Amino acid sequence: MASNAAVPFWRAAGMTYITYSNICANLVRNCLKEPFKGEALNREKVHFSISKWADGKPEKPILRSDTPGV
Repeated sequence: MASNAAVPFWRAAGMTYITYSNICANLVRNCLKEPFKGEALNREKVHFSISKWADGKPEKPILRSDTPGV
Protein backbone atom coordinates (compact mmCIF):
# COMPACT_ATOMS: atom_id res chain seq x y z
CA MET A 1 0.00 0.00 0.00
CA ALA A 2 1.75 3.14 -1.23
CA SER A 3 1.29 6.49 0.44
CA ASN A 4 0.86 9.68 -1.57
CA ALA A 5 2.10 11.80 1.35
CA ALA A 6 5.69 11.82 0.08
CA VAL A 7 4.83 12.86 -3.50
CA PRO A 8 6.28 16.30 -4.29
CA PHE A 9 3.65 18.90 -5.11
CA TRP A 10 5.09 19.48 -8.61
CA ARG A 11 4.61 15.78 -9.37
CA ALA A 12 1.09 15.87 -7.94
CA ALA A 13 0.35 18.82 -10.26
CA GLY A 14 1.40 16.70 -13.25
CA MET A 15 4.69 18.55 -13.93
CA THR A 16 8.18 17.26 -14.40
CA TYR A 17 10.95 18.62 -12.20
CA ILE A 18 12.48 20.42 -15.20
CA THR A 19 9.20 22.25 -15.87
CA TYR A 20 8.88 23.18 -12.20
CA SER A 21 12.47 24.44 -11.99
CA ASN A 22 12.06 26.50 -15.20
CA ILE A 23 8.95 28.17 -13.78
CA CYS A 24 10.78 28.96 -10.53
CA ALA A 25 13.81 30.34 -12.40
CA ASN A 26 11.59 32.62 -14.52
CA LEU A 27 9.86 33.93 -11.40
CA VAL A 28 13.19 34.70 -9.72
CA ARG A 29 14.55 36.43 -12.86
CA ASN A 30 11.42 38.59 -13.12
CA CYS A 31 11.77 39.68 -9.48
CA LEU A 32 15.33 40.97 -9.93
CA LYS A 33 16.06 44.70 -10.25
CA GLU A 34 18.25 46.17 -12.97
CA PRO A 35 21.13 45.67 -13.78
CA PHE A 36 20.88 42.14 -12.32
CA LYS A 37 17.71 41.35 -14.26
CA GLY A 38 19.34 42.15 -17.62
CA GLU A 39 22.42 40.10 -16.75
CA ALA A 40 20.28 37.10 -15.76
CA LEU A 41 18.25 37.33 -18.98
CA ASN A 42 21.45 37.45 -21.05
CA ARG A 43 22.77 34.30 -19.33
CA GLU A 44 19.53 32.52 -20.21
CA LYS A 45 20.20 32.76 -23.97
CA VAL A 46 21.44 29.60 -25.63
CA HIS A 47 23.39 29.43 -28.89
CA PHE A 48 24.53 26.22 -30.56
CA SER A 49 25.65 24.91 -33.92
CA ILE A 50 24.44 21.93 -35.89
CA SER A 51 26.66 20.07 -38.34
CA LYS A 52 25.32 17.47 -40.73
CA TRP A 53 27.68 14.68 -41.68
CA ALA A 54 28.07 13.34 -45.21
CA ASP A 55 30.56 10.68 -46.31
CA GLY A 56 32.19 10.65 -42.88
CA LYS A 57 32.96 14.40 -42.88
CA PRO A 58 31.07 17.30 -41.28
CA GLU A 59 29.45 19.87 -43.52
CA LYS A 60 29.45 23.60 -42.73
CA PRO A 61 27.85 24.15 -39.30
CA ILE A 62 24.59 26.05 -38.97
CA LEU A 63 24.41 28.47 -36.00
CA ARG A 64 21.14 28.25 -34.07
CA SER A 65 19.66 30.12 -31.13
CA ASP A 66 16.67 29.56 -28.87
CA THR A 67 16.01 33.30 -28.65
CA PRO A 68 13.78 34.94 -31.29
CA GLY A 69 15.44 37.45 -33.59
CA VAL A 70 19.00 36.22 -32.96
